[in-house]
Amino acid sequence: MKLHHIVVLLGAATLTLGGCATAVPPVEVTRFHNAVPGWAPGTRYAIATAPLDASGAGGPGAGMPSIEWNSYRTAVDQQLQRQGLVAAGSGERAPLLVRIAFERSERTSGGGNSPVSVGVGGGTGGYRSGVGLGLGIGFNLGGGPRRVQDLQLSVRIDDAATGNALWEGRAIAAVPSKAPAAQPSLAAAKLADALFKDFPGESGRTISVP
Repeated sequence: MKLHHIVVLLGAATLTLGGCATAVPPVEVTRFHNAVPGWAPGTRYAIATAPLDASGAGGPGAGMPSIEWNSYRTAVDQQLQRQGLVAAGSGERAPLLVRIAFERSERTSGGGNSPVSVGVGGGTGGYRSGVGLGLGIGFNLGGGPRRVQDLQLSVRIDDAATGNALWEGRAIAAVPSKAPAAQPSLAAAKLADALFKDFPGESGRTISVP
């Protein structure tokens, strides 16, 4: 009987460690707004096209959106439409202007950031504290150091007429570089979904979204 219990416990421990090693950590989300936005369904918005940051590695020339940027733009666009907003047509005036920025850097778990870093800026305001800070997430459960990607998506919604910020939010996560969730399309969808969860969200509060 005792041997049976030991085997069961060892099996459970193995499953737990395996799950921890492969699980995608939750997304840390912070939103800010002066008042709950009261946009009526059908309110139109336009998305500002952001050029690839000059310091980004491996991207197209300045002013040319990258494939990764398009993944984040598409993910945010889908979330906005789920809130009842409508994308403006080409050349059409829209009362809301949406600015998007993302950053991705790669590091070894337990070490510092590597020089590999890609970012696209959209003028999202005061989020410059660094990607992945304070997450306290580690993946080194044996087998040597692991490559980890720190991801950050920032979105700001402005009044197009005045330029004043109406809503802004940031979503950050750290995922193993070889995990499916590190792929641009999947990462963008996960971060955007977390960022707009229970939109507009409680202003000034940081939440963790599974």
